Amino acid sequence: MSTPFTKDMKQDYTILIPNMSPIHFEIMKAPFALHGYKCILLENTSHHVIEEGLKYVHNDMCYPALLVIGQMIDAIKNNVADPDRCAVVITQTGGGCRASNYYFLLIKALEKAGYPQIPVISLNFQGMNKNPGFKITIPMLVQAFSGLLYGDMLMMLSHQVRPYEVNKGETDALVKEWTQKLTRMYRKNRGYFGHNLRKNFNRMSDDFAAIKVTKEKKVKVGVVGEIYMKYAPLGNNSLEQFLESEGCEVMLPPMLGFFLYGFSNGIKDHEYYGRKAGYAFFMKHIALPYLHTFEKALEDALHRNGFLAPASIKELQGNTEGIIDLGCKMGEGWLLTAEMVELIEKGYSNIVCTQPFGCLPNHIVAKGMIRPLKERYPESNIVPIDYDPSATKVNQENRIKLMLAVARENLDKQSE
Repeated sequence: MSTPFTKDMKQDYTILIPNMSPIHFEIMKAPFALHGYKCILLENTSHHVIEEGLKYVHNDMCYPALLVIGQMIDAIKNNVADPDRCAVVITQTGGGCRASNYYFLLIKALEKAGYPQIPVISLNFQGMNKNPGFKITIPMLVQAFSGLLYGDMLMMLSHQVRPYEVNKGETDALVKEWTQKLTRMYRKNRGYFGHNLRKNFNRMSDDFAAIKVTKEKKVKVGVVGEIYMKYAPLGNNSLEQFLESEGCEVMLPPMLGFFLYGFSNGIKDHEYYGRKAGYAFFMKHIALPYLHTFEKALEDALHRNGFLAPASIKELQGNTEGIIDLGCKMGEGWLLTAEMVELIEKGYSNIVCTQPFGCLPNHIVAKGMIRPLKERYPESNIVPIDYDPSATKVNQENRIKLMLAVARENLDKQSE
């Protein structure tokens, strides 16, 4: 068992947060501070992270587990925080994915590394492995959810502006500026939700639309895959940066889709197996219709200045018809295939599918779907890329470059 995180520790201890998505997590850590927790978002990404992960996690385990645990132990060894005055937090899904076991893997790894005194906090919504000093409250959920929405908005805007900006660096500077604005709003506990959220969305859209851009045509590349590999530069070897350096515009589906996918799966459980009747009713008739208002706010703000908006959860479910059943919900399940359909239909037919080697669900819903997608969309140009400790960055990038060579040929034909 892990050392419990007690109420007394809340004042003196620093919580280390693994970094999955730099834009999202930089905003979403603000609610922790608002509720009295001291947090550090980890940014160590050297090869030492992988080495530390391999020391304490079996290499047959999921690659994201190795990276997350390696990042934490590497940070502790490099004195990012006092090992006698820090805790670590990790998500625990409670589903069929091996990610549910990261919590226990992390406890074992810390013990082997000589840090049995460090508390491990499980971040989950099922009430598993509770700690008396850490409690997820309704206000905290609302604040974290708004941070997720803002992260999606900034990510979508930056992806559509950065590749075309005339003055290099303006997009990243604006992302930083808005992140600081939002952090100040959270500190004051006002101005970030409800009507203010919609107003902030519109202002973000206006600010990014004001950045001077070129009208050149670029190869458009979509990125899908296992959630950590899709968003984390540490996991995908800075894939987004590499693609932009190759002259591409990159599109990542918003993180909101993954959370709504998880919520909506309970409805299908009830339809197929008669389970969770109360949960299914609540989600179908109350929660998801309410959450759709946020999808609409995001869409309206993006369309306000001609930016491309993401599909709603209903549209994503419709994308699966005739390809994959909505009952396929292990790992990223039907969502991964639905996102590929969305990207192809919106002009991002060149797709990099990121997956941890050995992640069985995502091999089925990613690699297994390439053929039926190719039959339906002959223009699709999909390359699956495996990530694990033994896979070299050079090999991964060479495979992507082959995909991009085909993409450029197709773009030239379209121009002609």
